[in-house]
Amino acid sequence: MNKKLILITNDDGVDAEGIRQLTGALRDLGDIVVFAPDGPRSGMSCAITTTESVKYRILRQEKGLTVYDCTGTPVDCVKLAVSEILPCKPDLLVSGINHGGNQALSVHYSGTMGAAFEGCVFDIPSTGVSLHGYTPGADFSESCRFARHLAVRILEHGLPHGVYLNLNIPNIPGVKGLRAGRQTDGKWVREYICEADENGNPLYRLTGDYEKTGPDYPDNDVTLLENGYASLVPCKLDVTDYTFMNELNAWNI
Repeated sequence: MNKKLILITNDDGVDAEGIRQLTGALRDLGDIVVFAPDGPRSGMSCAITTTESVKYRILRQEKGLTVYDCTGTPVDCVKLAVSEILPCKPDLLVSGINHGGNQALSVHYSGTMGAAFEGCVFDIPSTGVSLHGYTPGADFSESCRFARHLAVRILEHGLPHGVYLNLNIPNIPGVKGLRAGRQTDGKWVREYICEADENGNPLYRLTGDYEKTGPDYPDNDVTLLENGYASLVPCKLDVTDYTFMNELNAWNI
């Protein structure tokens, strides 16, 4: 009765290596429910399915572990699991491990982080975990180590209402440590590669480089990753700019 309930999801799909290894890393911390999309859903952010029904199925069930897949988005997975499937609200939600970084502005595009956002909406202590590397056959061992370390701390301390965490781990064998940081200011540039189909018509494939702007604080998440540290950024559901709200009131609108 006192065991923790941990919900795991992702945007790479239920068969992805990252979620498999994450599940193993957290297995002894409580009862695990994996509820993840039935295929890749990268870049879905907080998208929800509204024009058709979603469904799920049980793929695996054993003591302390149940694995489901779902036809919806990462946010659909969290909504359906919490609202309809789980016997009680989870003690922790972990989304990942994403095969690719979600630092800086990517937090707004990421399905991994969309799921963590939705967990926070349900007032579940939630974090997204991402490996900052895209090469095939990625080594998730350091990501698992930091994900477990953070999960233990969250279960011990909890998180403030309306706050969720964005953990990114550099793709190197010996990560120097974990540092709390801030979202790096900037934007994606050179975002498309132009190719052609069999008829010579242009096709555009998303790619790009992240260009930092604004102050180069030492605790920017991109800077931390470049210097060999895992970055941990606290994010908020409330995106209101209260300072500018006061200025808007001064406009006599």
